[in-house]
Amino acid sequence: MNRRELIKLASAAAVAQSLPRSLLGASIGAPLGENPFALGIASGSPRHDSVVLWTRLIAAEGAFDSKPIGVDWEVAHDEQFRHIVQKGSAPALPQFGHSIHVELSDLQPDHWYFYRFHTQGHDSHVGRTRTFPAPGSAAAKMRLAYASCQRWEHGYYSAWRHMQDEELDAVFFVGDYIYEYGKNKKDVRSHTLGKPVDLAGYRARYALYKSDENLQGMHARCPWLLTWDDHEVINDYAGLQAPGLPAEFPAQRAAAYQAYYENMPLRASVLSRALQGATQVGAGAEMRLYDRTSFGDLADFHILDNRQYRSLQACSKDGQGGGSTVRADTCAALHESGRSLLGAEQEKWLDAGLQAAGSQPPRWTVLVQATLFGLRESHGKTVTVSNDAWDGYPDNRQRIVDSLVRCKSANPVMLGGDVHSNWVGHIKSNYADPHSANVGVEFCGTSISSNHNNPEHIPALVAQNPHFIFGDGYRRGYGVVELTPKHLTTKLRVVSDVTKPDAGIETLASFAVEAGRSVVEKL
Repeated sequence: MNRRELIKLASAAAVAQSLPRSLLGASIGAPLGENPFALGIASGSPRHDSVVLWTRLIAAEGAFDSKPIGVDWEVAHDEQFRHIVQKGSAPALPQFGHSIHVELSDLQPDHWYFYRFHTQGHDSHVGRTRTFPAPGSAAAKMRLAYASCQRWEHGYYSAWRHMQDEELDAVFFVGDYIYEYGKNKKDVRSHTLGKPVDLAGYRARYALYKSDENLQGMHARCPWLLTWDDHEVINDYAGLQAPGLPAEFPAQRAAAYQAYYENMPLRASVLSRALQGATQVGAGAEMRLYDRTSFGDLADFHILDNRQYRSLQACSKDGQGGGSTVRADTCAALHESGRSLLGAEQEKWLDAGLQAAGSQPPRWTVLVQATLFGLRESHGKTVTVSNDAWDGYPDNRQRIVDSLVRCKSANPVMLGGDVHSNWVGHIKSNYADPHSANVGVEFCGTSISSNHNNPEHIPALVAQNPHFIFGDGYRRGYGVVELTPKHLTTKLRVVSDVTKPDAGIETLASFAVEAGRSVVEKL
């Protein structure tokens, strides 16, 4: 099957309302065993009239043959499925790990739905999803969570269990859904998987993570919007380069990207430029993940990709890339022309989106991306930067800030993750000048389970970065943001002990932002 045929098949499967028998051939696969839906169900990529439903069938080794497996799906107004809205069949394609991506259309705006799957006498759990209010329509409130970094070995996913009680409209996951490492003696919970280097390895890693019932429960609770960071592939990679893997890395990245698509509620359109002549994502091919959506007249969301297009980290050892702390006064490469964390095309896309939104009535402008935006690392008289973070791409960061100002973006808010610690502060017009004007506010979240190695250092970093008003690296959890036309409030929700599956939950701190003022205040 060539590239064009494969993309066509994935797209056709995603929008199928009823599945032609000819697509499946004579066979629908071998019997699937006890529970083919053991990896759960999910929804995502919500719009005002559509949403993506996802599942991936799993079975004992050797149970699948090379044929697609027919899966029925239903969407209803009610949890008992007395009032069916849409139903159909879709193929779980072997070329995509027997995953399902159903792209629903013609749904009511600002509406909750229930969905489920069925195949070969097996029923999935029931999921709950929603559409967003139509662009420009009045929206009184939105509740969202931002989360990241859920390393399996470092702890239990009790945060996901507690998040199910937050009554959210959506989850924004901002990177490091899986980690590529092997087992360690200090693991809280362990596994026997080796480091993934090919499609089979990445598929197995996702199957491990998605076996967690708390994670499954939150996926089934509301739609998710997603971006990635580095550990979905390998630590600290930059574009098509990774430390120590100069030749073989593009093929490994391609396998990781395909596995990401197979295991997430994404639209088939992300593959449109990804498959370059093979039955898996071609080595070096793009997978278009950055996206934007709106929640009525309340908020515009610009979801960014910090990894796929970035320039190589500046002044890394032997010029091989990878993250490290470098001296700003001796690293001339930091300001080389054309260096970008987002890549030139994505930068232009973001600027155009901000410019278009600037002509609309005031709302919240939310940039969703993978890491801490405004931190400057400085030690005494020697200024140092983390070359894998935004501080390692200062010109790109300044271009984004300038774009927010030039486009008169309403109420800018930056959401991030990656650093396994909570940060709350202000987006500055000039990060080199602590007295420069505030442009917006920033909330960077702690991890779901991943450790922070040096939480005791954070108070000193906050002191060196007075545009931040809060920092903490001791606790794991997530953030909950509530948006209204006049206010934004954020609660930092943290679990009592990530090493215990029955950990409790509490609010570490709460913050408020008044619309029209780029000031965040601790409550």
